[in-house]
Amino acid sequence: MNKTVKKIIVVFAALVQLSVCFAKNAVFQSENYNLSVTYNEVLVPGDAIFVRMEITTPKNHKKSKTETEKKGALQLYRDKKVIEKSNFYSVGKKKNNQTYADLLCGVPVSAWLENGNYYLKVTFSYSEDETSEFTLPLVFKSRTFNEEVIELNAANTAIKSDVSPERMAQINKLNDILFTSLASDVFTLKPFASPTTSTRYTAWYGDRRTYAYSNGKKSSDMHNGNDYGIPEGSEVRACADGKVVMAENRISTGWSIVVEHLPGLYSLYYHLSKMDVKEGDMVKQGDLIGKSGSTGLATGPHLHWEMRLNGGAVRPEFFLQDFAFEQE
Repeated sequence: MNKTVKKIIVVFAALVQLSVCFAKNAVFQSENYNLSVTYNEVLVPGDAIFVRMEITTPKNHKKSKTETEKKGALQLYRDKKVIEKSNFYSVGKKKNNQTYADLLCGVPVSAWLENGNYYLKVTFSYSEDETSEFTLPLVFKSRTFNEEVIELNAANTAIKSDVSPERMAQINKLNDILFTSLASDVFTLKPFASPTTSTRYTAWYGDRRTYAYSNGKKSSDMHNGNDYGIPEGSEVRACADGKVVMAENRISTGWSIVVEHLPGLYSLYYHLSKMDVKEGDMVKQGDLIGKSGSTGLATGPHLHWEMRLNGGAVRPEFFLQDFAFEQE
């Protein structure tokens, strides 16, 4: 992991209610649980925050018959208001008799976020009637996004303005997928890879766009992914291991593929000219999944690559540079 990642070792008594704001390397000692917390502490608009917890017990600890599966929840706060939340899921196998749980959780950070007082709250249940909670500090770092005007011809104006039942049904279907989080669907913990070898970007995640329609009207929106200006028919490869949960033609995005990687975490590939996978297929990082094109709402051949976490669009580069939670 890079230098923005903090590791905190926390040890707490099973019968004590905690509400502690941790500093770096904060340590609490008791005889029942050892809690190791790793997370990226720099909060940047458009990125994500991931927290990993490993719970172990001392060698002399005797497991109670009433002890249940360890569970946790993560909340992102601005001042006293929760702006994002999600549940932890298990990602690690039991290493020895002392390893109780290995849990991971991530939340998206809006590209529209402004400077403020942010922190994380973790709630952890270690028995049926006992819960501990603690907070993790965050450091806000601003980011500047590009602004651009997209001129649409008559065909693309018609697509952008389409409110037909067919297009609305396609939008609802995709949203239902992107807001689905199944705790059992853990397919990778490795850093992701770019879906193309090209480094020629024609648009970036977070670009503030103004669409100029052929009829003189305008609308504003944010670009949810990266566009690569590559020739039609260029290879598109899976950015990480996962399961194909959508592979179909859509009015707005043309031939489109969606791959699930972790609970609530999906990669999306739009405007393809060909698809080499179907819904339900399992893919490995680097597998050929399709060819680039200009189907759907497109002003020319390109690949649109997008990442979604719990429904929110996240800057794809985050998963190339900061997302590295694989442990030996």
